[in-house]
Amino acid sequence: MSSHPDLSRRAFFTALPAVTAGLAVPAQAAEDSKPHWSMLVDTRRCIACQACTMACSMENASPEGEFRTVVATYAVSTQEGKTGLAVLPRLCNHCEQPPCIPVCPVGATFKREDGIVLVDGERCVGCAYCVQACPYDARFVNHHTGKADKCTFCSHRVEAGLLPACVETCVGGARIFGDVNDPQSDISQRLKAAEGKTRVLKPEAGTNPHVFYIGLDDQLSGRVDGVSAADMMWRPGHQGG
Repeated sequence: MSSHPDLSRRAFFTALPAVTAGLAVPAQAAEDSKPHWSMLVDTRRCIACQACTMACSMENASPEGEFRTVVATYAVSTQEGKTGLAVLPRLCNHCEQPPCIPVCPVGATFKREDGIVLVDGERCVGCAYCVQACPYDARFVNHHTGKADKCTFCSHRVEAGLLPACVETCVGGARIFGDVNDPQSDISQRLKAAEGKTRVLKPEAGTNPHVFYIGLDDQLSGRVDGVSAADMMWRPGHQGG
């Protein structure tokens, strides 16, 4: 009778490698299926209404005159030599290689496994090194908190299964948000359909942005300046109403 427990234990440990090998496959599959959040902006659908800018400000309690996303307008020359109007929605690009991370002296800026780049307000000292390092002019020092501020893809909403505020309120459906690791997601399908026609801002920066554009005017790919109607509202001397 006393040998039975030993035999049972021996049988268990003999079978253990086979069991753990079987578990390794789903674990690897789970690793590969982790989301990587990205945004696609179809400038052909953007009407520069600033609904996204206002929704973002309200959702994230941004100070007056400081914005996590803007829609700038530009005068551009057409092929016929005429002057036209082009729009460029801008926000943090949640880069694959974010230049804002290595310059932070306290490790406040970090990138999550799902691709979202965030700022740890408890660590941030407001030195603005990251603001200067961002090639997209997408960061600012919040004058209420004294901390670096930027678009977070509304990570708190994403974690609750909701869309970012700017996407949810876009009148023209110009902003598409989703998981590019999921081939069946709306953003993956649209990127595939537009293959060869999508662009990113300042590709020469080598940051591999995860904000993609369709219909981006050739004259705007390097532009990260410009103001929006929302900016103008808060400029000194502007008369509201």
